[in-house]
Amino acid sequence: MNKIAFLIMLLPVLTVNAQKINQKMMDEKSGKEILLGYCNRDGFYTSAFDSSYQVNYQAYVTDKLVMEKLKSRMSDLTITIVMGSWCGDSKEQVPRFYRILDELSFDYTKLTLLCVDRTKKAGDIPMEDLKISLVPTFIFYRNAKEIGRITETPEDTLEKDFLKILGD
Repeated sequence: MNKIAFLIMLLPVLTVNAQKINQKMMDEKSGKEILLGYCNRDGFYTSAFDSSYQVNYQAYVTDKLVMEKLKSRMSDLTITIVMGSWCGDSKEQVPRFYRILDELSFDYTKLTLLCVDRTKKAGDIPMEDLKISLVPTFIFYRNAKEIGRITETPEDTLEKDFLKILGD
């Protein structure tokens, strides 16, 4: 296991204990505040991201058959989401993904949420090993090893792509 994969597994614990979360900065392009660095869902409610989060979360209807299959495949899974609160695809896909996780009763101590600026940087958090080119990127790990990712938009639906990664 490389050092970055190990640190990513520990990020949820480290974030709570040692890192300020839901930091904001001014986005030069839009002139609006964006989230940066380690974040959690609470950050969505205190930023311009809130209105799109609420609309997309509430409107998303999951595929119940796919969700049933996902439930049995969640053990030992950790997830990292890299998103931009300024990004249209993040505003659409991240709330939907949270809806899926909520319906799966996902253990949020196994989720790391990183918000980046337009250059895909998250402040002083090293991002190079994550190889992020587009956001949002949902990275799935099992036993600290990356098993797949969904980048920008799903090929089918989020839950169907999620199931393909976990093995349908």
